[in-house]
Amino acid sequence: MRDTKERLSLFWIFALLNYLYADVVALFAIVGSPNLADAPHLPPWALLGSAVLMEIPIAMIVACRLLPFRPNRLANIIAGAILTLVNGFLTFVPPLVGARTPALPEYLFFAMIETVCTSVIIWQAWTWSAVEAAVSSERIVGNPETGLPIG
Repeated sequence: MRDTKERLSLFWIFALLNYLYADVVALFAIVGSPNLADAPHLPPWALLGSAVLMEIPIAMIVACRLLPFRPNRLANIIAGAILTLVNGFLTFVPPLVGARTPALPEYLFFAMIETVCTSVIIWQAWTWSAVEAAVSSERIVGNPETGLPIG
């Protein structure tokens, strides 16, 4: 892969698809349950919160490509940390304290993948150097003095 911007954008796409499919699987389980009255009903504030959380990886796909180095690096670290903490808290803490949770085995599987993915995003952004970002920009723009090709 050519540069860290592309890699981070790809990781955000991967994380987003996992978030979405985990929710689809959970909905299948709810709709397939014998008594829909027992299904969890989320209040409007919880639905708004989940919409905001899903908007973060959607926005980060574009932000990774468009933001310059410093804001890009910071946005990836912050967004990755928020989603890692929220995902980890909502998935792994309720079962530990004995709370009833819709944590199906499939949902836990997706949660582990999502947590690893957002942790990798944080690590990639944390170790991303300004030197690599500068070389990547020169490669895209082209610099006859360094001999780097255009494109």
